[in-house]
Amino acid sequence: MPSATVRIDVDYMLDFLKRLIEIPSPTGYTDQAVHFCGRELERLGVPFELTRRGAIRATLRGAGPGPARAMVSHLDTLGAMVKQLKDNGRLALIPIGTWSARFAEGARCTIFTDRGSYRGTILPLKASGHTFNEEVDTQPVDWTNVEMRVDAFSYRCEDLRRLGFNVGDFVAVDPNPEISPRGYINSRYLDDKAGVAVMFAAMKALADAGQKPTVDTYMLFTIAEEVGVGASSVLHGDIAEMVTIDNGTVAPGQGSRESGVTISMADSAGPFDFHLTRRLIELCETNDIRYERDVFRFYRSDSASALEAGNDLRTALICFGIDSSHGYERTHVNALRSLAELSCHYLQSDVLFGRDVRPLGPLAGFPRQEVETADPAADGGDAGAGFPT
Repeated sequence: MPSATVRIDVDYMLDFLKRLIEIPSPTGYTDQAVHFCGRELERLGVPFELTRRGAIRATLRGAGPGPARAMVSHLDTLGAMVKQLKDNGRLALIPIGTWSARFAEGARCTIFTDRGSYRGTILPLKASGHTFNEEVDTQPVDWTNVEMRVDAFSYRCEDLRRLGFNVGDFVAVDPNPEISPRGYINSRYLDDKAGVAVMFAAMKALADAGQKPTVDTYMLFTIAEEVGVGASSVLHGDIAEMVTIDNGTVAPGQGSRESGVTISMADSAGPFDFHLTRRLIELCETNDIRYERDVFRFYRSDSASALEAGNDLRTALICFGIDSSHGYERTHVNALRSLAELSCHYLQSDVLFGRDVRPLGPLAGFPRQEVETADPAADGGDAGAGFPT
């Protein structure tokens, strides 16, 4: 296949990831990350457009006609927002996105006010063992039991008002990225800035090799996935297939791994497209890319929001395995490289069904799913044993 000549620039991918992770982008405060990605698309020579709120749709022109494709990842991350200016000169917070206050306790962060930014720390209400003794270990974990201590002379609510703090100010928690010599990547917000880095690495690899996707492909970068909006606002009717890149949860009872590719068969919104998912599995097997299958019970992605918004397209989800998702996360460079390789193979593979170029069509050419009984002889059994005649 043409993609055999494509090579992933891992150094570029990791450098891009480190720079993007350091840019604060909690949902609702993503403009700086959008500008960063836009400048890099311009450098790569990839044309793009923005929605009114800043979701990015970049265009890779295809080598031939056919139904258009899309790949998508999201720029927005978890974060927090000021709920209340407290009488003790500290700030009560609510989370942006779904994450536990357990991972906020002790975190350094930046708060963005109308007058400029301040630094601070998120602390439990009972933070000092010298004062509260064993109560520091028994206080419940909840967002109502943490507060932000700002690095300013603020000991009363009036002090906070004088300094310019307000309800609704955005709070971005420090990511603290670290890449070890063994290839492990530890950081907050690998979900989903690692997915964004994978897509940029795939675009660069195709450009460096002078290759084009098989058909027109739209590389989408959304800005509100963590609050459930996702790709719903950046699609259009020409797209017949969409592959989402996001994290897969490494935990007991899950199949996701921190190396290779994790292919999600279903998430909380239901099964992914049967044929598109099997195509991605086939590409892994054909091109010797290690992969695992997984199902996620408490997880949704850009694909779910796209379908719920009424878009009629085939969707799939490919993942880099993450340990401690929505906490202090860890993955491995092998997973990101494998995903970038799979992305290149997918972009250069044949389209699934040419009939999908039209939103409506006849029964002729519509695919079938296998209904034949598996051959019992394949596992060494008697083909007729145990079955009624």
